[in-house]
Amino acid sequence: MSVDERIRQIAFYGKGGIGKSTTSQNTLAAMAEMGQRILIVGCDPKADSTRLMLHSKAQTTVLHLAAERGAVEDLELEEVMLTGFRGVRCVESGGPEPGVGCAGRGIITAINFLEENGAYQDVDFVSYDVLGDVVCGGFAMPIREGKAQEIYIVTSGEMMAMYAANNIARGILKYAHTGGVRLGGLICNSRKVDREIELIETLAERLNTQMIHFVPRDNIVQHAELRRMTVNEYAPDSNQGNEYRALAKKIINNDKLTIPTPIEMDELEALLIEFGILESDEEAEKLIAAEAAAKAAAGAK
Repeated sequence: MSVDERIRQIAFYGKGGIGKSTTSQNTLAAMAEMGQRILIVGCDPKADSTRLMLHSKAQTTVLHLAAERGAVEDLELEEVMLTGFRGVRCVESGGPEPGVGCAGRGIITAINFLEENGAYQDVDFVSYDVLGDVVCGGFAMPIREGKAQEIYIVTSGEMMAMYAANNIARGILKYAHTGGVRLGGLICNSRKVDREIELIETLAERLNTQMIHFVPRDNIVQHAELRRMTVNEYAPDSNQGNEYRALAKKIINNDKLTIPTPIEMDELEALLIEFGILESDEEAEKLIAAEAAAKAAAGAK
C-alpha cells in the first residue's frame, strides 16, 4: 500500500546515549501541541521510543507479538498501536533476541504491517527513532527502503557524538540519489562542551546542512523522565519546554533539506584539534579505533 506523499516521514539518528529518544519525544509532543498529527515508530529493540508518551516502561512490540502469534499477519493494528500524550500514536517495532537475526528486517516487517493496516492514515508526520549509528545496515533500513525521507541527527560537541554524526551523514549520502533521503539538520543536545554552538555550526557547514537547534542542558528533562513524561506535560511553562517548541516549529517549517557532504577522518580530526576537543594521543587513538571498527563492520556485510 502506498503512503500519502503529503506525510512527512522523518527520522532521528545519533550516537547511542546521545539523548535521541528523549529529544525526539519532547519535540514531537511540542509538534502535537501545535496541531500536528503524529505517529511514532520506535525502531530500537529496547522499545523505549514511546515511553514518555505512554507513561510506561516499554510498549508491547510488533515483533514480540508476531512471534507469539506465529506471524505478523495475525496481529490487529489496535494491539500494537497505542494513543499517548496529545493524541500521538505510538508503535514499537521491537527486535530479535540479542545475537540472533537482523533488527533491520524486523523494522521493515513492522513498517510494512503498519502501512498495510492503515496506521499512516490521517497523520502529518511519521517519526522513526532509530538505534545508534548507521554502520549496521539493519538500522539504515528506514533510509535504504525509502521510508524515512528527512533525517535529523542528534549530536553534541563531544568527539564520538560528532564522529557518529559524520558517519550517519555518510550513510544518508549513500542512499540520497536512489531513495531521495535528505538531511534536515543537526540537533545539538548540549553536553556543555566549550564553544559547543560554534563547533556544531562549523560541523553542520562542513556537512552541507544546518544546526537546526541548540537544546541547552536542563535537569528538568531528567525530572520529567523519572515520571515518564515529556517536559511539555511535566512543566509546560518551563524554558526547556519552550526550547522544544522552538525546535518543533523549525522542523515543521524546515525547507533546507540537503544531500550531505561527509568529511574525511583527517578533516574531522583537524576540526576537533582546532576547537581543543582532540588533544591527547589517547583521544586520537580512540577515534582511529572507532574508524577501524566501522570499516570492519562495513566489510563484514
